[in-house]
Amino acid sequence: MWLAMAAAFTAWLGGYAVLCAVKPFAPCRRCRGLGEIERFGKPRMCPRCHNHRLRLRVGRRVHNAWRRTHAAGTRPMPERTTR
Repeated sequence: MWLAMAAAFTAWLGGYAVLCAVKPFAPCRRCRGLGEIERFGKPRMCPRCHNHRLRLRVGRRVHNAWRRTHAAGTRPMPERTTR
């Protein structure tokens, strides 16, 4: 039972990682990708996506934060000189 659940979770996590790599942006949740919401009967610009219609996926945000942290914590590679 636990092994099957772990395998299913690993498959889901792998699929989500591939999705974040291939398509890092998803439609805005608030306006459903339209860029506008209706407020007081009038169409207004979406305050969350600012009319861009897309948002960065959570998995891609985690990946970007990990890359920034890794880059900030590692030394740059020295340039090799050839003689």
